[in-house]
Amino acid sequence: MLEALKSGLMAWLWPGVSVFAAAAVAYLAYRVALALVRHFSESRTVPRLFLDAAAKALGVVFCLLAVAGGLEAAPDDLPFMSVVQHVTKLLLVLAVTWAAVRLTSAIGEVIVALNPVLEGQWKRARKVETQTRFVVRALNILIVIVGLGAALMTFESVQHMGASLLASAGVGGLILGFAARPVLSNLLAGMQIAITQPFRIDDVLHVQGEWCWVEEVTATYVVLRVWDLRRLVVPLQWFIENPFQNWSRNNADLLGTIFIWVDYTMPVEPLREEFMRLLESSDLWDGKTATVQVTDASDQAMQIRFLVSASDSSRNWNLRCAVREGLVTFIQEHYPDHLPRLRARVLESPEPETLNGS
Repeated sequence: MLEALKSGLMAWLWPGVSVFAAAAVAYLAYRVALALVRHFSESRTVPRLFLDAAAKALGVVFCLLAVAGGLEAAPDDLPFMSVVQHVTKLLLVLAVTWAAVRLTSAIGEVIVALNPVLEGQWKRARKVETQTRFVVRALNILIVIVGLGAALMTFESVQHMGASLLASAGVGGLILGFAARPVLSNLLAGMQIAITQPFRIDDVLHVQGEWCWVEEVTATYVVLRVWDLRRLVVPLQWFIENPFQNWSRNNADLLGTIFIWVDYTMPVEPLREEFMRLLESSDLWDGKTATVQVTDASDQAMQIRFLVSASDSSRNWNLRCAVREGLVTFIQEHYPDHLPRLRARVLESPEPETLNGS
């Protein structure tokens, strides 16, 4: 046994050294070529984006190709030659799949880089980015499935099972489709969202009572960044089946309201003048909407609504808080007696002698 193992190792000595030398030379040549390309090209060009994304995977592919070439030149009667060639072929298929996934992911980065978010063109840029990320993730899933299938087909037992698998594909497909129904429904929902565009990256949404931004869109779920930096993960199918608010669907302009309750004796005109003064002194107001209206009146006080506009939801929220604080301070300083009050009528009770008839 030891003699057979020793003779096998001795037989692999020079072929193994030659295969290792071929892999080393291929790796060094690849690194030199990579360094030259990076030195003579700019970092944000399209070829560089593809190269940087798939550099490691392409290096592995070239090394495995050199190993496969060295094994082809080696004698066929070497022990375990078929096993070594099969492992090399399997690793090469996986490496090519890895490189294809990295190159496909780089397509999304290239398209996003070619469509930057410029002033006045943010809507188009976000639309392209959202659609691109959906398509890229779908292509990556397809490439991984094909790559794993090709890797399995390198085994002879799997190849012999091909006919029986095709015969049972109908029943197996039904079972697999039923088991993977949640995943498939989210994938189909993702394609529908990519086409119809109900929301885009960085859109402001109001989902399940939360004010949030679209931070990331995957093949099955959406990551929403809540205003307090929490993350809300929502399946794509939820957006198809449930209503939600998109505060930046066509543009980011937004109206906001401030409600203040005051006594009936409070004059409205001073509040209107102070409201306009606060808006004109703030850089958060976009100068479009400024309305003051008495919108309600109860048995104790009246409600005044102040309507303001801003260029986006964050500025609108900050503007509403600042205006509300300024109006309350104005009432406290100039009309403290006109804050809401509870009125009551006090009736004098009759004296005890009157009740007794004496």
